[in-house]
Amino acid sequence: MTSTASVTEIRLKPSLDDVRIARYAALAIALSVLEAGIPSPIPGIKPGLANIITLITLWRFGWRDAAWICLLRIMGSAIVLGGFLSPGFAMSLTGGLCSLLALALASGLPKRWFGPVSYSLLAAFAHMAGQLLLARLWLIPHNGIIHLVPIFAAAALVFGLVNGVIAAKLMAHE
Repeated sequence: MTSTASVTEIRLKPSLDDVRIARYAALAIALSVLEAGIPSPIPGIKPGLANIITLITLWRFGWRDAAWICLLRIMGSAIVLGGFLSPGFAMSLTGGLCSLLALALASGLPKRWFGPVSYSLLAAFAHMAGQLLLARLWLIPHNGIIHLVPIFAAAALVFGLVNGVIAAKLMAHE
């Protein structure tokens, strides 16, 4: 007996915005995967190269696109690297959400005084704070984690500054 069930094909046509977001997200995922191969002397401290893409997107296209790219990057790189729904994924998602919140608040600041470098610094410190808060509440429920704040704050300062400068330079060359 053969069945004659019909299959309906649905075709979606992506908008130019969808294509742009997908391209930027793919670049951010590639940078995250590349960064995963860089050894770190202190677990949890990474340069956050993919955040350069988020900063450029925020500056050019607005917070909505930057949020999509950030969230797609977190999900995509977790899937590619095999860490989806792991504690590392939770830490990355929490840091990403906190940095997106900081960028949402910062996007209302006057652009003549606040640029990619200051946005990058705000996002880096928010990311670090979110991750340390989650670590304290979930992974290391001990107040001793506060001793890590200076190390992580120094990393946020250095990498936030470097990523912001790189983003600003990339945007200046266009």
